[in-house]
Amino acid sequence: MGCGRVGASLAQEIESRGHSVAVIDQNPDAFRRLAGDFGGQKVTGIGFDRDTLVQAGIEDTYAFAAVSDGDNSNVLAARVARETFGVGNVVARIYDPKRAEIYQRLGIPTVATVRWTADQVLRRMLPLGATDEYRDPSGEVRLAQVDYHPAWTGRSVRRIEAASGARVAFLSRYTDGVMVTGDTVLQENDVLHMLMRCDDSDAVERTMTHAPDPKED
Repeated sequence: MGCGRVGASLAQEIESRGHSVAVIDQNPDAFRRLAGDFGGQKVTGIGFDRDTLVQAGIEDTYAFAAVSDGDNSNVLAARVARETFGVGNVVARIYDPKRAEIYQRLGIPTVATVRWTADQVLRRMLPLGATDEYRDPSGEVRLAQVDYHPAWTGRSVRRIEAASGARVAFLSRYTDGVMVTGDTVLQENDVLHMLMRCDDSDAVERTMTHAPDPKED
């Protein structure tokens, strides 16, 4: 739902991966943002209206993204898709980060546009400790990109997990994703992705942004 710049780009990317796509927007002129060879369905209507959703094929839909420019419309559409039509994979774009956290706890996966953009800019300027990549709908568990003290380089995943109490999910090494074992060694310039309980986040960040205790090696 929503054929702005994000919606149009998202629809074309999904189609390029071999999936069928329907795009909903209440302004028919918005479909001009789609490439001329776009083969998906274009539906003019309100994205949380049931008849509009049925016309777009919601009853056979695997996933639904609400990315219009209205927070309320996006959340309402996502709830209708999930609660009325049983779509298991939904996501809503939210501009207000405080509201995004509330909806996330209600089980509506959200992308908080302002917070995400700010995090990405800051990450390129300053070490932040950890930046969210995913939170489960309950708000209990997070996957985060974690900054670390240079002295952790050369330590094993087993050592990192024992010290932090978190789980290393994977590493980004240059352009590759690396699945890890306990013996995998953190190398210079690796990007560290860790799973942790949200309540433990501060402790994990404190551990990883300080040099490891050599007595524990």
